[in-house]
Amino acid sequence: MVRIGIDDSSRHLEVLSALDRAKTQWYHFTAIVIAGLGFFTDAYDLFCISTVLRLLGRLYYYDPTTSHPGTLPPNVSAAVNSVALCGTLAGQLFFGWLGDKMAEKKSMVPL
Repeated sequence: MVRIGIDDSSRHLEVLSALDRAKTQWYHFTAIVIAGLGFFTDAYDLFCISTVLRLLGRLYYYDPTTSHPGTLPPNVSAAVNSVALCGTLAGQLFFGWLGDKMAEKKSMVPL
């Protein structure tokens, strides 16, 4: 068990003040890009699912007798949406657990 005393809190303040004084380096831009790409790849399917639903309706539910493009039936649209959300949830849980297990030793180094 780690106890935070006066020495530990002053050490943490020194570390935080050193971070405040640090100049922006290439590492900071790399960290921002990696975090942005992580968000993009995680949420891309949720952002584009509405476009995919329209395309699926036009491709598989097109009625040639009318001039209107086809649309997905409500139950099919709900099923595709729910599969996308369940896949996102399962991926976040699994890859979050995997990331914790693989990076636990590297990120739990004491200051």
